[in-house]
Amino acid sequence: MNYWLMKSEPDAFSIDDLAKCDDQTEPWDGIRNYQARNFMRDQMKIGDKVLFYHSSCKVPGVAGIAKVVKEAYPDHTSWDQNSKYFDPKSSKEEPRWFMVDIQLERKFESAIALTELKKTAGLESMALLKRGNRLSIQRVSEDEFQIIESMG
Repeated sequence: MNYWLMKSEPDAFSIDDLAKCDDQTEPWDGIRNYQARNFMRDQMKIGDKVLFYHSSCKVPGVAGIAKVVKEAYPDHTSWDQNSKYFDPKSSKEEPRWFMVDIQLERKFESAIALTELKKTAGLESMALLKRGNRLSIQRVSEDEFQIIESMG
């Protein structure tokens, strides 16, 4: 099993939005970074655990836990000319972008703030806490995942 951190701006799509979806499941679309795409396309598997992270907000932090319930498939928003995620270089025949489906496992009572994560023993090597790491999908070690899950 792999462990991931997936960032979303809560005003675009929050953990509460995920909770309101049918089966509390939703495609993770709109990824337009090649490294993040490669993680989804090549490495994410059904059952992988996800830290759902609220970014670009007043108090960024981990809002809860989700899991991957459908492995990578083409992101159809890249073919929709009316979508903000449209990419003229992507096609149904040769898709450039992919997405996975995630399902909510649990929402934390309160998000674990980034400032708290920075002070937590055992998270010093976490990609999220490295300067300049803005990637929307990041690998997380099993130990890092368990520390954060226990904090929630």
